[in-house]
Amino acid sequence: MDRRISGIHHITAIAGDPQANVDFYAGLLGLRLVKLTVNFDDPGTYHLYYGDGAGHPGTILTFFPWPGAPRGRRGTGQVTGTAFAVPESSLDYWASRLSKHDVAFKGPFERFDEQVIEFTDPDGLGIELVGAKTARDDRAHPAGPVPVENAIRGFHSATLNEKDHRATAALLTNTMGFKLIGQEGERFRYAADSGEAASVVDIVRAPDEGAGRVLVGTVHHIAWRTPDDEQQLRWLTELERLNYGVSPVMDRKYFHSIYFREPGNILFEIATDPPGFGVDEAMEDLGTKLVLPPWLEKDRTKLEAILPALRLKAKEESAA
Repeated sequence: MDRRISGIHHITAIAGDPQANVDFYAGLLGLRLVKLTVNFDDPGTYHLYYGDGAGHPGTILTFFPWPGAPRGRRGTGQVTGTAFAVPESSLDYWASRLSKHDVAFKGPFERFDEQVIEFTDPDGLGIELVGAKTARDDRAHPAGPVPVENAIRGFHSATLNEKDHRATAALLTNTMGFKLIGQEGERFRYAADSGEAASVVDIVRAPDEGAGRVLVGTVHHIAWRTPDDEQQLRWLTELERLNYGVSPVMDRKYFHSIYFREPGNILFEIATDPPGFGVDEAMEDLGTKLVLPPWLEKDRTKLEAILPALRLKAKEESAA
């Protein structure tokens, strides 16, 4: 095959209050804020990127915070579950930590021979922690508030909620190179043939569920990894051939992106691994200040006046 999907590159969701978002993800969950920038298509809105210590693809959960916007509705045609990998031995730690911070959760319960804890963030976004046999130690944030032996190790998987799974499954298997590796009831599990972390995606068939609405507390899109610009252009050509209405290549500074809607109406992105988050900051400085792309530097003063003030160091009580 002259093109390859390695797994999940990043997942982007809609948040409400940006400070509550920082406190939850950088504080309670112990992820690193690897980039503080703006939505390039809507510069009056932050774009917050969280990940492991180095911002590797496959660890990045990002948010557009829209303070005051209404809550979305979880349903079909959406990514309804974002699952992080944690060490199998850490689930008791996480149950205790969530309880201490008054976060209601379900589990641990078994899914595909792994233990799962399920909860929501302050905006209602569905989050899971999976005790993964293959959790990679080099995908933890070693300097975060969570002890490194219990820290999140990037993504485990994502759940796509669909009225009918068949057309989406055909896209994953016939075009994108995934393989069906398991089924539990109406949940079908697929894996990229890459051997990489964050290479799993589940489709849940929910024919009687209503369609979701993308607003606060829901996922905006899911991005898949491709190694370089050359392979991305091959994806662009193939998706055009298949009449997916794919976008042109867009420069997101830290990666290059193309976008299209899968048959169930979830927005898919294919993003390149390079150039990465160190392109405009030293690795030790990631996420410590507002970074703008060159074409928006002239607007810095105006944007800094519009954007809500943020305390980037998570609250001490969140880091306890």
